[in-house]
Amino acid sequence: MNIICFDLEGPLSPQDNAYEVTSLIENGDAIFETLSRYDDMLALAGRENYEPGDTLALIVPFLLVHGIREEDITEISSRARIVSGAKDLIAKLMADDWDVHIISTSYEQHAYQIGAALGVFRDHISCTRLDLEDLRGRLTDDDIACIRGIGEEILNTDDEGAVFRRLDGFYFGELKETALGDIFSMVRVVGGARKVQAMEEIAASHGMTPRDVVVVGDSITDFAMLGRVRDAGGIAIVFNGNEYAVPYANIALCGTDIGLLWEFALACARGDDAIELARTLEQEYRDDPRVDCLASADAKKIATVVDAHKRFRKLVRGEAAKLG
Repeated sequence: MNIICFDLEGPLSPQDNAYEVTSLIENGDAIFETLSRYDDMLALAGRENYEPGDTLALIVPFLLVHGIREEDITEISSRARIVSGAKDLIAKLMADDWDVHIISTSYEQHAYQIGAALGVFRDHISCTRLDLEDLRGRLTDDDIACIRGIGEEILNTDDEGAVFRRLDGFYFGELKETALGDIFSMVRVVGGARKVQAMEEIAASHGMTPRDVVVVGDSITDFAMLGRVRDAGGIAIVFNGNEYAVPYANIALCGTDIGLLWEFALACARGDDAIELARTLEQEYRDDPRVDCLASADAKKIATVVDAHKRFRKLVRGEAAKLG
């Protein structure tokens, strides 16, 4: 049995579902982008009990007070494209007896819908549970006014440092006094260390360890999972990654089509050295697709690879490419 775990948004589908859902709100795109940068800051600072991708918890109060429904998440998800080559890749993996999993920060309404389009069953998808109607029913008028007020402050304050300090006071103080309480407990986003935990549980269910798993990611929510597998001696593949993810992989693949990843899966299934295969393919594939072996890569090579990936990240993901 071979195991592969994919991030969803990026490697399998270009849509950032939460960003597009939040954009249904007036000025919601600006609010989301600010909260995404705040998320990056908290994650990189190592804030206790905070994980990369908790943006999907940060936005929930605004979704609630602006009347966003779970049906809106599903409807936005229905517009999502599949990355070229992804459906065929997963079909080939399954036909070759790979155990294919998706580990995603995405809300369940989006993750399950994209998973179904790719042929991945719900019991093989680890994602973020969200019950908006239950949470909305808890809010008082004072709670709503508080949340709307912080939204206005985000939009009307030019000093981002001041905004971040204000958000600290809101999320780690004022919001806890509302009926929502600790939003990070109410909405447990599957990102960062929680992706690592999901991956390790999948491996353990087969009597395996992270060394035996192939993981595929692209962003700040994936770097811990990529690094865990790489450091255990497994295969960590970054696809159209950003500066947060690329340094933690041992194989880099970028382009408009993810299909070449099949060659690395074949190598793993045969017991061949996928890292050596990357070194070989690196000589042949230099544009679309592009392969780079990152084992023992120095800072200069990492920077070059990040630049190459950013180009395809923008091409494939559009506006979502700028998010962490």
